[in-house]
Amino acid sequence: MAIPIGLPRRSTVVTVVWGAVFVVCWSSGFIGAKLGASDAPATTVLLWRFLPLAVLLAPLLLRQGRRDAHPVGWGRQVLIGALSQSGYLLAVYAAVALGVSTGTTALIDGMQPLVIAALVGPLLGMVVTTRQWLGMGVGLVGVLVVILADASAPITDAPAWAYAVPFAGMLSLVAATVLDRRTTDRPTPLTALAVHCVTSAAVFAALAVGTGTAAPPASAQFWLATAWLVVLPTFGGYGLYWYLLARTDVTAGNALLFLVPPVTTVWGAVMFGEPFTVLTGLGLGLALAATWVVTRERDR
Repeated sequence: MAIPIGLPRRSTVVTVVWGAVFVVCWSSGFIGAKLGASDAPATTVLLWRFLPLAVLLAPLLLRQGRRDAHPVGWGRQVLIGALSQSGYLLAVYAAVALGVSTGTTALIDGMQPLVIAALVGPLLGMVVTTRQWLGMGVGLVGVLVVILADASAPITDAPAWAYAVPFAGMLSLVAATVLDRRTTDRPTPLTALAVHCVTSAAVFAALAVGTGTAAPPASAQFWLATAWLVVLPTFGGYGLYWYLLARTDVTAGNALLFLVPPVTTVWGAVMFGEPFTVLTGLGLGLALAATWVVTRERDR
């Protein structure tokens, strides 16, 4: 039987509150990427974001991980971590470093529900209603409008091809999400986060050493950005991401990402003076409308 997609009636106030916290924490990742990019390459920032996390969480794997998943499950979690953290974050940080605004990067990544919805039918046994397809189409228009506003702003120096970089990161997170939903031997969220962080630390250590960018700068802003990225987007963002996917269906959970761009855009405009034009506001308004349409509970 096909499973309808929408925010289920069993969702509680607790889920809504955690959803709001998730949006703020996920948005903070783009702001932290901007802070770190001003002092160091993306590989340096990401190495020092995940190295302390790996040291902190590795004992959890030694103590608890063996009883949470068998070897096949461990390998699947390593792959999910490489896709959802390593691939996704490298693209996000590279886009910000190339000059794409934090809000635009967040909105491109927020297209994930559109791609997820196109895949859930054949891959996850779910159906998407006509109303939800309409909502996701509105969200896509909103993304394109914001990209146009950002690319045409006088202070933007990002090359045109840079806007494809966050698309690549979004596809990496989509692949991780689909793989996770098809997993039956899923470990606890904390154990999964530990596996993902240790995996990412290994990936970025190899990249940083290979490119000669492992040494961190001595600036206070770099270490502030690193602490920011360790606490808010990792534990608050990724931890709540998998938690919310377990409490809601995949499209409704991922549609929360449509709320990240407005928060990130306003945050980036206030903190970094990034452009916020009429076109930007129009695009974000369309994205918010799409969120309401996609997540509204399906009429019975």
